[in-house]
Amino acid sequence: MSFSPLLLQLINALRCLPGVGPKSAQRMALHLLERDRDNARQLAESLLLAVEKIGECEKCRTLSETPVCEICTDVNRDNSVVCVLESPVDLLAIEQSGGFGGVYFVLKGHLSPIDGVGPEDLGIPQLLERIDQGEVKELILATNPTVEGEATAHYISAQIEREDIRITRIAHGVPVGGELEFVDGGTLAHALAGRRVIVRDKA
Repeated sequence: MSFSPLLLQLINALRCLPGVGPKSAQRMALHLLERDRDNARQLAESLLLAVEKIGECEKCRTLSETPVCEICTDVNRDNSVVCVLESPVDLLAIEQSGGFGGVYFVLKGHLSPIDGVGPEDLGIPQLLERIDQGEVKELILATNPTVEGEATAHYISAQIEREDIRITRIAHGVPVGGELEFVDGGTLAHALAGRRVIVRDKA
């Protein structure tokens, strides 16, 4: 069976989504056209509206419908503590944990010379300019624990010349509720390297 040009175009367009291969894209396209045209129309309208109306925050680079996002304009946030992340998804994960009261800077990727991704593509000059303004006291490097993420964190820390800035890296180790026998060697190595002293009660 050969598909019509418009159907092929739809299938190929759906393949831009992460984790969607040819077969998955084909199933999605056929489902939308065969059984769910109302929702397909709503999906198309919502996607078009989002593309037109959602940009990025001028201060932290996360996705935002306004020039400056709600987090950056929140007066209850500690603007002296900035958490550097690779993507808006990471920001959402930290926000859902409820344990962070600072602000963010979203790189939207990591350094990858082989892919042509350099510091300017990640907004690193903008981050350094923000630090130079003097308000930032701590920079939390929360890039992913991959080779590229570690390299990006190292690069950023090497660019900061001010000595009054505290630079920290998020801990990587054994997950809460995890058992050591099921944890991979790399994670265990990070956990051991990042061990901390237990303060004992003297009473």
